[in-house]
Amino acid sequence: MACAAARSPADQDRFICIYPAYLNNKKTIAEGRRIPISKAVENPTATEIQDVCSAVGLNVFLEKNKMYSREWNRDVQYRGRVRVQLKQEDGSLCLVQFPSRKSVMLYAAEMIPKLKTRTQKTGVGDQSLQQGEGSKKGKGKKKK
Repeated sequence: MACAAARSPADQDRFICIYPAYLNNKKTIAEGRRIPISKAVENPTATEIQDVCSAVGLNVFLEKNKMYSREWNRDVQYRGRVRVQLKQEDGSLCLVQFPSRKSVMLYAAEMIPKLKTRTQKTGVGDQSLQQGEGSKKGKGKKKK
């Protein structure tokens, strides 16, 4: 107990960790999602979380080669974690609007869809989806 109290909240190893799986609406709670599915984002990346948190003024750093333990997919897209400083050296909050880990996760999930990289990709992706649609031929049994 004594050694835990001696470490400062400003030490980088005391920053909170946010993995992309925490905010992913494609994941279940068992797979690691930590916020409501209605507020979660589709496949967020660690760099997007870093961009959003640093833009609001939080002290953030990205660890690119870290993986979430429950993540079965080893692709580069799913790698990384973001460390965020919530408290200063004296124990007071860095930003009053972020008193907890959950508040940071909810803010990040709210702001990621508003990123320029997200808004530009959606316009191009819709056209390719519409072209792929066609009439489906039934391969199942016919009803009598």
